[in-house]
Amino acid sequence: MLRQVPLQFKYQQIKDPDSPEDDTISGTASPRQIPRQQTGADSRLFRMLFLVCVAVSLLAIPALAGTDTGAALQENTTSPQVVKVGVYVMDFKSFKVSDGTVQVNFYLSLKSDTPVSINDIEILNGQVTSVDTLTDAPNEKYYRVFASIDADPDLRLYPFDRHVLPIQIEPKTRDSGSMVFSINQNQSGLDDEAELPGWQYGSTSSLIEDHSYGHNETPYSRAVYGYQIRRDTASTILKFFLPIMLIIIVSLSSLAMKVSSRLGLNASMFLAAVLIHWRVADAIPLVAYATFLDFFMIITYATLVMVLVSGILLMKYTEAKDTARADRVYRWAIRFIPAISIVLYTILFLAFLR
Repeated sequence: MLRQVPLQFKYQQIKDPDSPEDDTISGTASPRQIPRQQTGADSRLFRMLFLVCVAVSLLAIPALAGTDTGAALQENTTSPQVVKVGVYVMDFKSFKVSDGTVQVNFYLSLKSDTPVSINDIEILNGQVTSVDTLTDAPNEKYYRVFASIDADPDLRLYPFDRHVLPIQIEPKTRDSGSMVFSINQNQSGLDDEAELPGWQYGSTSSLIEDHSYGHNETPYSRAVYGYQIRRDTASTILKFFLPIMLIIIVSLSSLAMKVSSRLGLNASMFLAAVLIHWRVADAIPLVAYATFLDFFMIITYATLVMVLVSGILLMKYTEAKDTARADRVYRWAIRFIPAISIVLYTILFLAFLR
C-alpha cells in the first residue's frame, strides 16, 4: 500500500537586493491548498464587482427618477396659450328667416404672447368666403373677413320676432389645455353705420365658454359674439296688421246692418283674411310651435266666423218673418261679438309682447 509522503515546496520572492532576509521560504503544504487559495481570491473579486454594480444602480435610479419628475413637473406647469380675440362687425346683409342664414363682414383681431394666425381657429356656425390680411406680425394678426353664418331663428313672436345673430369662434384642433380665448373689448363691437333692411339692431354681447364634445373629453375654449335684431315695427304694422285690422273693423261695423245683404260682405272679408294670412305665413319656415301670428289669426277667424254666423241667423229669421228672434240675434251680436274680440286681442298682446 502506498503511503502519502509530504511534499516540500520552495517559493521564491522578488525582493530588494539589499534586504537581509533569505531568498527562499520553506514549508510544507497539502496538494489541495493552492487551488483553495485561488478559488477564495476569485470569490472575493466576484463579490466586490457585484457590490460595485449594486452601488452604481442605486445611485443611478434616483438620478433618473429626478429627471423624469422634473420633466413631468415642467410639462404640468406649462400654461395654455392665451389668445385675445376681437370681432368688430361692419354690417349684416341678406338675413333670410326661412333659411336662417345671413352675410356678415367684420374685422378679426388676434393677439397672443406666442405666434398665432387665422389658420389656428375656425368659425363654427358659418363659412368664410374671403379673408384680407391687414396686419401680419407674429404675435398679432388683423383680418377683414367676409363670411356666411347660420342663425337659429326664434319665431314665437313673429311678425314681432327678435333674433340673435351669433359669431362663434373656436380653435381648430387645440383644446383648452393648450389654447384659451379671452375677449378683446377694445377691438370688438358693432359699427354705428351698420344697417340691415327691415330690421333694427338691439344689444350686443360677447362671452367665453367651454364646450366639450364628449362625456370625459377635454373642453374647447369658445368665443361667442351675439348681435340682437328685431323686425321693424312700423313696417310690420303697415304690411300686415293694417290690412287685417281694416278687415276686422269692416266686419264688426257690418253688425249694425239689419239687412241680409251683409252676408256677402262678411264672406268676402273672411276670404281676404285667409289670403293675407297665407301670404305672411309663407315667408317663414315650418316650425314645431305656434307663433304670435297663429294665435292672432285664430282670434281673427273666430271674430269673422261669429259675425258671419250672426248674419246667417239674421237672414234666416228675417226671411221667416220671425222679428223677435231676428231682433234678439241683432242685439246679442252687436253687444258681445266686439267685446269678446277686443278682450281676446288684449290678452294675446299682453301675453306675448309684455
